Amino acid sequence: MAEFAESVTRLIDEFARLPGIGKKSAERLAYHMLRVPEAEALGLASAIADVKRNVHHCAICYNLAEGDECAICRDPRRDPSLLCVVEQPRDLLALEQAGVYRGRYHVLLGRIAPLEGIGPDQLTIDALVKRVRAGGIREIIMATNPTLEGDGTALHISNLLADQSVQVTRLARGITTGSVLEFANKEILADAMTGRQKF
Repeated sequence: MAEFAESVTRLIDEFARLPGIGKKSAERLAYHMLRVPEAEALGLASAIADVKRNVHHCAICYNLAEGDECAICRDPRRDPSLLCVVEQPRDLLALEQAGVYRGRYHVLLGRIAPLEGIGPDQLTIDALVKRVRAGGIREIIMATNPTLEGDGTALHISNLLADQSVQVTRLARGITTGSVLEFANKEILADAMTGRQKF
């Protein structure tokens, strides 16, 4: 049985480690890389290296950033008294694309999922509580995904903030339970953000 060259095998194995990429898709991607001009393939490699070297979490909200703070935290036009809590940076991006929210964010970097061994200490919940206790925030919008774990995470956070003089709201349920923000269209997200309700 014929075998791939060692370098090709390694590339296939690396592609196959990506989420949603099976062995056959990894082989197609590897062969595509072999066919494209060297500059295009090296451009991809360079972009991956740049992301790993330059992108980290914002010191304030834990969004993705290339400096100490992300562009949203640096923007003086954003309302610092409104804080929208999301699970992942991609959820923040989905809400931004809806174009109706002008406050700031806090990214949890996950959700409480006991069956997966993820507890509150593995998220940025402590940093969120410190931000709220520092003052200046009038409303927390819980925009965790409408799943069992997302709702549980939101409930845990609202309980931690019960002694604070801050209103805790959640997105309206225009977003179907069990869905993921990343895949919701911008109209649904806009309606959900506009029609948010008390938690």
